Amino acid sequence: MEKIYLDNAATTPILDEVIDAMVAVMKTNYGNPSSTHSLGQEAKTILEENRRLIANELHVSPAEIIFTSCGTESNNLIIKSAVENLSVERIITTEIEHKCVYEAVLEVKNRNGVEVVYLKLNEKGDVNLDELEALLKSSDKVTLVTLMHANNEIGNILDLEKTAKICKENNAYLHSDTVQTMAHVKLDFSQIPVDFASCSAHKFHGPKGAGFAFIRKSTHLRAQIHGGTQERSLRAGTENVVGIAGLGKAFAISVNHMEQFSAQIQEVKDYAIAQLTEKIPGILFNGRCTEKENSLYTLLSLSLPSMNPLIGLQLDIKGIAVSQGSACSSGAAKPSSVLSKILTEEVQQSTTPLRVSFSHQTTKQDINVLVEALVEILGL
Repeated sequence: MEKIYLDNAATTPILDEVIDAMVAVMKTNYGNPSSTHSLGQEAKTILEENRRLIANELHVSPAEIIFTSCGTESNNLIIKSAVENLSVERIITTEIEHKCVYEAVLEVKNRNGVEVVYLKLNEKGDVNLDELEALLKSSDKVTLVTLMHANNEIGNILDLEKTAKICKENNAYLHSDTVQTMAHVKLDFSQIPVDFASCSAHKFHGPKGAGFAFIRKSTHLRAQIHGGTQERSLRAGTENVVGIAGLGKAFAISVNHMEQFSAQIQEVKDYAIAQLTEKIPGILFNGRCTEKENSLYTLLSLSLPSMNPLIGLQLDIKGIAVSQGSACSSGAAKPSSVLSKILTEEVQQSTTPLRVSFSHQTTKQDINVLVEALVEILGL
C-alpha cells in the first residue's frame, strides 16, 4: 500500500540531500568539536559554518545561535533561564501555546512563584495585542512575553513585528516559539526585535534531535545545562555534529527554495480547501487556517461533521497519515487543549477534529485520496 503523508506539522521526511550530508559527516568528521587536534577542529568547522549560515539568514550574530536538541529544549532553556537569571517576575502568554512552552511556564510559576497572565483569545484563536500593551503598561514588573509565531494546531500567525515593537517600547522581553515558521517564512531579527526564538530541524526536512535557540546577546541569558563551555557556555555537552550538519543542509535548501515551496504548498492547500468544502457538507475550518494573510500555508485544521474518535486510525488503515491534533498530545479522543479554548461546546460535541499539514512533496492526488477516504468513512 502506498503511504500518503499529511502530517508535516508533526515532522517532515528527511530529504535525500540532507541524508547524504549527514552520512558524509558520519564517515569522515567523527572528531569531538571541543578537541584541539585536527579531527576535532574539522568537526568544529562544521558547527561554525552552519551557525554562520543560519545567522546570516536571520541577520543576527553567529554567537546568538545556540545549537540544542530541539525546539522543546530551546523553549525550556529560554523560559527557565529568563526567570532564574534575568529576574523575570511575570510571564504573559496564552493557553494555546505549544505544550513545551505551556508546561515550562507552569513549572516556573510553581517553582519560582512567577506571576502568569494568559491573554484572552477570540473565537478564531487570535491574541489581542491591545490587551498585551495595556498589561505591559500596567506594571513595572520585569516581564517575559512568550507567544508562538504560528500555532501548531490551527495555523494562526502572530504579527511578530508589531508584538516585538510593543514589547520593546515597554521594556519587556519577547520569546517566540518559531518552530512552525523557521525556514518556512522569512524572518529578519535585525528588523523584528525579538529577544529569543526556537527551532527544530525536523520541521523542515532535517533530522530529529537537532535544533537551535536564538538568544540575543544583550539579554545575557545563562545556561540550564552545566558541565562544559560548549555553545558559548549556554548549553553544555558535546554537540550533535551530524545532526547539525543535517540541520544546516535542510535549512539552506528550505530558505533557498522558500518562494517556490511556499507557492507550491499554498496551491495544494487551496485545492484541499476547495475539495473538502465541495465533498463534505458541514465541514468547518478552525482558526484562521483558510486565510492566506493570517495563516501558515503548511497547515489546515478541520472539524468534520460527525463524532468519530477513530477516524485517524481508519485513515491510517487506508495508508493516510494525518493527525487529530498536536503530535505531542496524540491519542486523545477529545478536542485538544487548543481547540477546546476556541470552539464552542456544541461544535466540540458534534464534530471530529483533524489536522492536515503539507510539504512541497504533497500533491493534489494526495488530497484526492484523502477526500475520497473521508467521504467513504463519513458515509457521504
